[in-house]
Amino acid sequence: MSLLSVQGLQASYGEVPALFGVDLHIEPGMVMALMGRNGTGKSTTVKAICRMLPSTGRLFLEGQNLHALPSYKVARLGIGLVPEGRRCFTDLTVTENLIAAARPGPWDLATIGQLFPRLSERSTQTASSLSGGEQQMLAIGRALMTNPRLLILDEATEGLAPIVRQEIWSAIRRIKAETGMAILLIDKSIKELATVSDTAVILSRGQTVWAGSMLDFTPDLASRYVGV
Repeated sequence: MSLLSVQGLQASYGEVPALFGVDLHIEPGMVMALMGRNGTGKSTTVKAICRMLPSTGRLFLEGQNLHALPSYKVARLGIGLVPEGRRCFTDLTVTENLIAAARPGPWDLATIGQLFPRLSERSTQTASSLSGGEQQMLAIGRALMTNPRLLILDEATEGLAPIVRQEIWSAIRRIKAETGMAILLIDKSIKELATVSDTAVILSRGQTVWAGSMLDFTPDLASRYVGV
């Protein structure tokens, strides 16, 4: 049984259709890249999976139908989201952000501090005082503190300095290598996605147009569906 099974997913913003048939299947321990040009439905797919947007179609987490659940119950089932734009609680400290939605499991303040030492160093600072890169680390740490079975990262390196982007990618590789956690990645860096992803799904105009092993992702596919 797939960890996450999405089939024929459709969603709209009001009366404006956005998804017309998204299919993807994530197995336990799999890292999947969700790819496509801007506006093809990647973030909308994430919102639908996390139940922040109404949708139709097949949407199951380990056999449990997610359609009838509110977003907080989906999170409790084991989906941890690092949203686009970070969205930290700016008036709370680093520690308060991390424990706000924490659930029992191997990810705790100590293990987050090992993954991102800067968060330990700034534990008493408010999130608003952190740099953009540190806020992104905090957003990832906050999602990990829910001890999810599936971690979703939506543009986790967007707008960051190159050295900070490399820190984030190193952390993602470490999470994969040391935990075997399933991960769904959205990012513009095909080069970095290729180093960590097992499989890829490409969206175009709100629907899946290609799915397969990252080893089969060719320059032609990149040019047709991902490149500018």
